[in-house]
This record gives sequence, C-alpha cells and structure tokens, in this order.
Amino acid sequence: MLTNVEQLEEIYGQPHERSLWKEIDFLNQDYQAFVKASPFVVFASGGPGGMDCSPKGDAPGFVKILDERTLAIPDRPGNNRIDTLRNIIADPRIALLFVVPGIGETLRVNGRAEISAEPALLEQFATNGKLPRTVIIVKVEATYFHCSRALVRSKLWDPAQQIERSSFPSPGAMLKRLNSGGGFDADTYDRELPERVKATLY
Repeated sequence: MLTNVEQLEEIYGQPHERSLWKEIDFLNQDYQAFVKASPFVVFASGGPGGMDCSPKGDAPGFVKILDERTLAIPDRPGNNRIDTLRNIIADPRIALLFVVPGIGETLRVNGRAEISAEPALLEQFATNGKLPRTVIIVKVEATYFHCSRALVRSKLWDPAQQIERSSFPSPGAMLKRLNSGGGFDADTYDRELPERVKATLY
C-alpha cells in the first residue's frame, strides 16, 4: 500500500501547470457562471460521525452569489436527518461540486460554512410562499474547475445511457428489505411517493 506523498509523486509525477492556474480563492466571472447555471450541487462535509456527501438541487441559480467570496444555499425539505447541518456545527469545512446539465466541466468550491435562520435571509429564498428552515452561508476559500474527462468517460449526458426505472429497485422495495421488523407496505409507499414528493418539495 502507498503510505506517503513521495510514493504518489513517483507514480503520478507533478501536476500540469494549467491545473495549477485553475485554482483561485474567489469566484471569478467564469466560475460564477457555473453557480448561476447549476441546478444540482454535491455537498461534502465531515463531523464526529465521519464524512457525508449530500445532493442539493433546485432551479438553476438556487445557490445565490452574495459576493465573489460568499455563497448562500437554502436548506430545502429532505429526510430531516440534517447530517450536513450537524457536521457544519462540529466542523465548518465543506466542499461543493457544481454540475451543469450538458456541460462536461464541473466546478469545485472549498470553504467554511455557517448556518443562518435570519428571517430576512430566508425570505430571499421563498418559493411558492414557503421558506427554507435555514440557509447555509459558505465562505469561499478555493475554487477550481474540473475538466470533462470524468463525464465523457461516464457518458453522463448521453440519453442512451439512461436506465429504465422499472429495471431498478424502487424506493419502496429498498425500504422493505431494510425494514427488518417487517410489515412495511412497499407497493403503497411507491404508489403514493410521486404525489408526496411533489407536495413536499418546498
């Protein structure tokens, strides 16, 4: 097993000069374009219980740029485990990955987060008359755009690669197998799920 940086560098060598240019400590005009166009962000955090990586999604631009070094992210309804929020309380270091449909490049943002329940801030994220419970404020420390290789290899945006939903385990089926106590009605859960999701988006 490899146990030190020297061993890694012996295998991989040094990073290309261009990959070093790409990292800056703020959101320039090009990097802001990613944030404004992205409807989907992967949010990584860590705490006493370990690491967590959570999806965040909404209409493009749902992550607001307060200034070139500050982002605001509404915490929309989810599973109510609040894993990410718990982690931020314990350790504010976070990382974001912004994904834009149809675009091969992605944007990584590293920084420190804090949680706000300030009414005036919540109002900025009102949707259908509903407010998020909290807003995550991210103080940007490093930004970097990733090349398209991962998305090209995965063919992520190729419609021909999409899987038929019926060929994949349903949420109800997965929950039933996870419920060791038995008695979970998977069919009813799956049947009611679309309307439940629609009713609880915000």
